[in-house]
Amino acid sequence: MNATTSLHQIVIVGGGAGGLELATRLGDTLGRKKRAEITLIDPSRTHLWKPLLHQAAAGSLDIDDHELDYMAQSRWHHFHFRLGAMDGLDQAKKEVHVASTFDEEGREIVPRRVFRYDTLVICVGSISNDFGTPGVKEYATALDTTREADRFHKKLVNACIQANTQAGPLRPGQLKVVIIGAGATGVELAAELHKSTRELAAYGLDKIDPERDVRLSIIEASDRILPALPPRLSLATQAELTKLKVEVHTGTRVTGVTAEGVHTQGGGFYPAELVVWAAGIKAPDFLKDIEGLETNRINQLVVGPTLQSSRDEAIFAFGDCAACRWQGREQTVPPRAQAAHQQASLLVKNITRRVRGQPLSPFQYRDFGSLVSLGEYSTVGNLMGGLTGGSIMVEGHFARLMYISLYKMHLLALHGFWRVVLDTLARLINRRTEPRIKLH
Repeated sequence: MNATTSLHQIVIVGGGAGGLELATRLGDTLGRKKRAEITLIDPSRTHLWKPLLHQAAAGSLDIDDHELDYMAQSRWHHFHFRLGAMDGLDQAKKEVHVASTFDEEGREIVPRRVFRYDTLVICVGSISNDFGTPGVKEYATALDTTREADRFHKKLVNACIQANTQAGPLRPGQLKVVIIGAGATGVELAAELHKSTRELAAYGLDKIDPERDVRLSIIEASDRILPALPPRLSLATQAELTKLKVEVHTGTRVTGVTAEGVHTQGGGFYPAELVVWAAGIKAPDFLKDIEGLETNRINQLVVGPTLQSSRDEAIFAFGDCAACRWQGREQTVPPRAQAAHQQASLLVKNITRRVRGQPLSPFQYRDFGSLVSLGEYSTVGNLMGGLTGGSIMVEGHFARLMYISLYKMHLLALHGFWRVVLDTLARLINRRTEPRIKLH
C-alpha cells in the first residue's frame, strides 16, 4: 500500500497514450508543486504508442528504438510508477487492487498490492474482441501489445527463412498471411507487410519471390473496408490495396481459425500459416461490472460529460475503455488516439479543479478526421472533418505528413519541443546507417 500522506492521491491505471500524457502533465503541475501525489500503474515496464504496433509487427519499426521507460519518465516528471495489472476495486475504502507480477520463469517479482486513492482514473485501453470465434486464441495473433507485435514479426521472419532454405515446394498456406478485420489496423498492417516482405527478400532470401510466393489477404464481415470511416475513404484505400495486390474479401464472416488457415461462412477456406485477428475491440474483461460500476456490452465504463463514472464521482475513465456520449449525437466517442488525447487534456484541467474543490467542465469531442497510412511505397489516404464545417479529402505527401504529425504531437506532450527535435534528427541520421527492416 502506498505511504500515508495528506496529499491528494491521484491514481492513474493504464500507461497508454492518454494515461501517460495525463500522468506526465499532472506530474509537471500538481506533482512538482507538491499539491498532489500522482501514481501511474501499468503491467508493462515500457510504453509504445499503440498506432505503431502494425509497423512493429511488420518489422518496419524497431520497438526498442521507440519504447519509453515508465520509470525514467516518472523520475523526469514528478510522478510515481508502479508495475502491475489492476484486477479489483474497493469503492468503499477507495482502494485499487493490483495483481502480483511474475518474471518469465514464473517467479514473483512484485507481490500483490493495494493502492489508496482520492481520485482514480481508469484508462486501460482496449483488447481484441474475438467474439468467441473458435481457434482465434490458439492460431491467430492479435496486435494488442508490443509482445504480440514482436512475436508476429519473429514468426514472419522465421517463415521466410524456412521457405528460403527448404528443399521441397511451398506448402499451400506457407508465406500466406490472412488479416481478419479491415479496420485501420488491418489495412495499415497489410500495406506495411507488402513493404517489409520485399525488404526481407532483398537481404539474402534469394529463393523467395515476393510477387509469387507471398500472398496477403484481408477478410472483412462488413460490405466495405474501413466500415467506421466515410465511404469515399474506403474506396480510395481499397484502390491503393489493389495496386499492392492485396486480396480484399468483404461481406465475408469468419467462422474459425486452424493451424492450416481460416474458415468462413458458407464453406470458404483461406490457407494461411500466419493469421492476424483485427476484427473488433472491447475493454479488458476485468472491468465488466467491476464493483457495481456501470459498463456496456463491450466492458466499457459508462461515464458522464465530465468523464466521471456514472456511479462514482471519484472515479474517472477515458480512452478506449470508456463509453462517453458524443455531444449532440446518439453514438459514443470513437476509440481513436485523437479522442484519448483530447480527453487527457480535459482531465488535466478537471482533476486540478477537483483537487481545488472547483466545478468540472464537460468534454466536447472535436473530430479532426481520419488518417490511414498505407506505408512509404503507396499513398496515404485521409479524410479531414470538423475543420471547415464539412470535409475534404487529402492524399499523398501532405496526408503522410499529417499522419506523422499525430505521433509527434504525442511525443511533444511527453517530452517537450527540443527533445522531440533532437530525437527526430537522430532518427534521420540512423536511418542511413541501419537496415530499413528489422531482420531478427
